[in-house]
Amino acid sequence: MTQQVGSNIERGFTRFAGGVAKATGRPWAFALCVASVVVWALTGPVLHFSETWQLIINTSTTIVTFLMVFLIQSTQNRDGVALQVKLDELIRSSRARNTFVGIEHLTEAEVDAILAKRKKRKKPAGRAPGRRQRNGKKT
Repeated sequence: MTQQVGSNIERGFTRFAGGVAKATGRPWAFALCVASVVVWALTGPVLHFSETWQLIINTSTTIVTFLMVFLIQSTQNRDGVALQVKLDELIRSSRARNTFVGIEHLTEAEVDAILAKRKKRKKPAGRAPGRRQRNGKKT
């Protein structure tokens, strides 16, 4: 029962985070933010540029930024994992080397070592790999 509740909360949060990330990436969301700042700026003379006037914009932008960081991070984490799974499946289904599947879980030093090894094995410049000569043989 507890797992199902947790799963429902996670599913709901995922839908909410995805919807917010999609909505805030739209031009109207940017226009709304600009309009809010303009309205705030225009109220400055009316409120005599008081500390409360300044506190309104500072507090609201801090709260929005704080919440958006978590929503955007959640969306990016999910997208990154989905992309990695798709790439792994492409590697597995092709003639590519399966040793690259899952390298995103290695340490930075281990990935650097793989990169260095790949650079050493890099083919010399010249004909593109897979191109055929006129006699049908690969070069």
